Amino acid sequence: MSSVPRLSLNQETIKQWSLPELAEGCVKAGVTGVGLWREPVQKYGVEAAARLIRDAGLTVTSLCRGGFFTALDPDERAAALADNRAAIDEAATLGTDTLVLVSGGLPPGSRDLFAARERIADALGELGPYAAERGVRLAIEPLHPMYASDRCVVSTLAQALDLATRFPAHQVGVVVDTYHLWWDDTIAAQIARAGSEGRIAAFQLADWITPLPEGVLLGRGQLGDGAVDFRWFREQLDATGYDGPIEVEIFNPDLWARDGAEVLAEVADRYRALVL
Repeated sequence: MSSVPRLSLNQETIKQWSLPELAEGCVKAGVTGVGLWREPVQKYGVEAAARLIRDAGLTVTSLCRGGFFTALDPDERAAALADNRAAIDEAATLGTDTLVLVSGGLPPGSRDLFAARERIADALGELGPYAAERGVRLAIEPLHPMYASDRCVVSTLAQALDLATRFPAHQVGVVVDTYHLWWDDTIAAQIARAGSEGRIAAFQLADWITPLPEGVLLGRGQLGDGAVDFRWFREQLDATGYDGPIEVEIFNPDLWARDGAEVLAEVADRYRALVL
């Protein structure tokens, strides 16, 4: 089957597939890129996973996730840094140059967003050179503001860029994820800024559906089921010169309950209709 231009399938979109099933399914569907997650890769074996994906002729477009840098306790912070170094090493083994970061929420008892973001900057300063030496770039992913308290105090692309620009572009970039950023009326200007600064490390797609399902973390929608204008986002990134992979990352139990090949065929069809 002919390839689907630039499309990458994030592993969590078809979570019911094992890594071998993911590789086989993508090859059959003409999808040449995959975004991987650390836990299933570790379970399979990092080197074995790298070999499997490489032998299938696929490219790992990102590894998720590192981050969680906002703890106040020194031991917790040290553990987070150690885990991120391990994540960087795993990304390098898998052959991807992008480690996606979910930066962390407010520590228990804290209401200081500004201090939390400074602790993220401290971690980036320590980890950036380590990552760059291994050919990996740290990619800050801003998450929708509803996640600010417990998962990610970086809520806008502007905030992510303000952090990233403290460091060389080859060390720290940003993720543009439609699910998290579609609502922001400054997003066009911030995408242009990200492009001009050479900071776009990853571009991810999922739709925003309403009413939000219970447990919004798993409420991302299939392309075309919600409010996001995917072609507009793609055109904005294209205008910056970004020509990298476009990764579909959907967390949705309804998709996980279906046949994986059927889901992937639907993703590819909607990608062609709504993104290209």
